[in-house]
Amino acid sequence: MSASIEVRGNVALITMSNPPVNGLSLAVRQGVAAAIDQAMADPAVEAVVLTGAGKAFSGGADIREFGSPKAVAEPNLLSLISLIEGASKPVVAAVHSVCMGGGLELALGCHYRVAAPGTQVALPEVKLGLVPGAGGTQRLPRVIGVENALNMIVSGEPVKSEMLAMIPGQTLFQQIIDGDLIEGAIAYAKEVAAKRPLPKVRDAKASHPEADAYFQFARNTVKAMAKNFPAPAKCVDCVEASVSKRFDEGMVYEREVFTALMFTPECKALRHAFFGERAASKIPDVPEDTPKREIAKVGVIGAGTMGGGIAMNFLNAGVPVVMLEMKQEALDRGIGVIRKNYESQVKRGKLKADKYEGRMALLSTTLSYDDLKDADLIIEAVFEEMGVKEKVFNALDAVAKPGAILASNTSTLDVDKIASFTKRPQDVVGMHFFSPANVMKLLEVVRGKATAKDVLATVMGVAKKIRKTAVVSGVCDGFIGNRMIEQYSRQAGFLLEEGCTPAQVDKAVEKFGFAMGPFRMGDLAGNDIGWAIRKRRYVDKPGLRYSKTADLLCEMGRYGQKTGAGWYDYQAGKRDAIPSAVVVKMIEDHRKELGITPRKISDEEIVHRLVYALVNEGAHILEEGIASKASDIDMVYLTGYGFPLWRGGPMNYADQKGLFNVVQAMKRFGQNPLDDAKFWQPAPLLAKLAAEGKSFS
Repeated sequence: MSASIEVRGNVALITMSNPPVNGLSLAVRQGVAAAIDQAMADPAVEAVVLTGAGKAFSGGADIREFGSPKAVAEPNLLSLISLIEGASKPVVAAVHSVCMGGGLELALGCHYRVAAPGTQVALPEVKLGLVPGAGGTQRLPRVIGVENALNMIVSGEPVKSEMLAMIPGQTLFQQIIDGDLIEGAIAYAKEVAAKRPLPKVRDAKASHPEADAYFQFARNTVKAMAKNFPAPAKCVDCVEASVSKRFDEGMVYEREVFTALMFTPECKALRHAFFGERAASKIPDVPEDTPKREIAKVGVIGAGTMGGGIAMNFLNAGVPVVMLEMKQEALDRGIGVIRKNYESQVKRGKLKADKYEGRMALLSTTLSYDDLKDADLIIEAVFEEMGVKEKVFNALDAVAKPGAILASNTSTLDVDKIASFTKRPQDVVGMHFFSPANVMKLLEVVRGKATAKDVLATVMGVAKKIRKTAVVSGVCDGFIGNRMIEQYSRQAGFLLEEGCTPAQVDKAVEKFGFAMGPFRMGDLAGNDIGWAIRKRRYVDKPGLRYSKTADLLCEMGRYGQKTGAGWYDYQAGKRDAIPSAVVVKMIEDHRKELGITPRKISDEEIVHRLVYALVNEGAHILEEGIASKASDIDMVYLTGYGFPLWRGGPMNYADQKGLFNVVQAMKRFGQNPLDDAKFWQPAPLLAKLAAEGKSFS
């Protein structure tokens, strides 16, 4: 996990080795520095080639050292780059596969660079709320031009090496080597071994013919596209410094900006999300080397919106799917929707026609459960009613082969009870996709009490293959996401009774950063879904209070967009939410019936009642072991419920506000006679952490 040196003729080959992406750990930096010193001291060595072992040149900083003293210990990356740049013999970077972040900055510090075709090249720091911190904003404009460099730095997106090599006048890559990269790099190093002076990127000039106008245009564009994130605008400032300042001054400026951004709440939230996504795949009692079952064919039961979306995920990943329905008309309708979705992608240039046909060729249909007998994974997406689920799993138990994984797409029902309908509960798991299933990133993986560890490991692997962010939940009503959103929605209802309109609540929450407020969300999902859940609650939990406004709305037949009327009015063929005078009057009449005098409610109260309701229920979920860590809850809300990314999820937001302050706010909410005082009792875990001055993370 360091670096090795091998002398081949008059060239020293230095190879970084720190799987999986040769992160620039302290050991790697020390190893490279020692190898450079050795090569410079060896009279037989006339040139050096620097490369990375395995499947990457270098992916940048080693995330395992983030926040630790090792991350900045000498030689830090800046020092290592300076050492290479000042070397007395030419150093050639041989980049391949992945060259990102600090890895690209390291390559830019070398005198020459050669690349394998298809190498993914990027400076993705902006995605963590940062600017490149080791010279990326100063050196990249000097080798590919100011505009190309700024586009890469602001977007953080990778560009293939051969595309970069096609830029007129670029000096990022001296050669693209089609054959053996190392042999080609060594041959190139021999060619340049005697050339002097050694070229340094820092000595090149970054310029733009209309610099002032261009950077102002760039700032305006970035401000419009990333108004809640400070890093993109700072990227513009840093690249401008590469043009307006001397190199050393630009480096100092970049470092100052990098350091300042590190402490912004947006950067902290983005880093929290970055680590949270990786941590979500790790299940405490399921080792990473747990053997996985082979998933070569998938069965999907139900050809509706959800079933079709689920099937598309697997077709996109090249996995054959057999789709089951009870009637041919339902199958035909479902296949038609899938075709329409793909044809739309083809029309927009997002999918090639041959890929579309290839995916459809992987899809087969059936009206018989017998045709699922060779499927390795079967996912049901049928009506959310336990009796319906029982019939499906009874049928699956009879036909599915031994070892097949049987999954339910239930959003609220008891997975343990569903598993009991089979003689193989160890093979049953919840796979709760979010609508539209072919678009939404979140997959809640619901672990039953009997679910086998290899089933969990397999499903988590499948999630990665179909590009989902999978979060494991225990069994409870609503799992993580829907259990929490119920409390959020209850508070939204109480706010209506106390004086708000649906539009006021939605606007406050959307201003906070949610993709949409609770009432627009209800209209999109269908208000009748929530109504059905409340009817069940009235029987199961008669002491749990709800505002009656949502029931009154449904009794008026206003189910949302699908009926052209919900909390808002909708025009045919459009999704614009138009405030409804009818709904406002219904709410006002209901208030009068309850004897409530409406009051003015601030946006701050609206936001904190809704968000802290999520936080308190999330704390209960952690306490009960439904979620294993707070970051899992945040990933559910960031990827499935439109929580603002720059706030890092509800639990991270509470940490940022300070749990003591959150608890104090909850105590105030509990004193409101029109609210639910019992709910606002802080969860014991939340109260404990607040008292000890700790946080969820």
